[in-house]
Order: sequence, then C-alpha cells, then structure tokens
Amino acid sequence: MAKVMLRESNGEISFYVAKKDMEETIESIEFDTDEKWGGEVELSNGETWFIEPGPKQLPKEAVCKKLMD
Repeated sequence: MAKVMLRESNGEISFYVAKKDMEETIESIEFDTDEKWGGEVELSNGETWFIEPGPKQLPKEAVCKKLMD
C-alpha cells in the first residue's frame, strides 16, 4: 500500500507516488463516473494499481495497492 496523489490536468489524470518519486498517467480505469470512480487502474508504465472506488473528487490523496508490475 502506498499514499498516492491523484490530480487532473488537461483531461489526463496523474498518479504520483512520493516515496518512489514516480509520476505516471492513468491509461485505463475500471469505474469512471462522478458517482463511482476508481477500481483497477493501468498506468502509462504498465503497472496496475487499485484505488478504492468512491465519488470522483480530484485532486486527492489516496491509499492505493499495487497489483501488478
């Protein structure tokens, strides 16, 4: 599990992990509505992470779990 900062700019959502100094773009997301946003996400570097689904409120800090490299 890692603390992640999520923010939206120019229609892209960035996924930043400060501990790893890693900033990637979310390429695909399981749930993408204002009421239910999150689930499994695939990043531009190929990693898959899990964001607890909830209302879309960006920017925000979330605790996320890495699923695959």
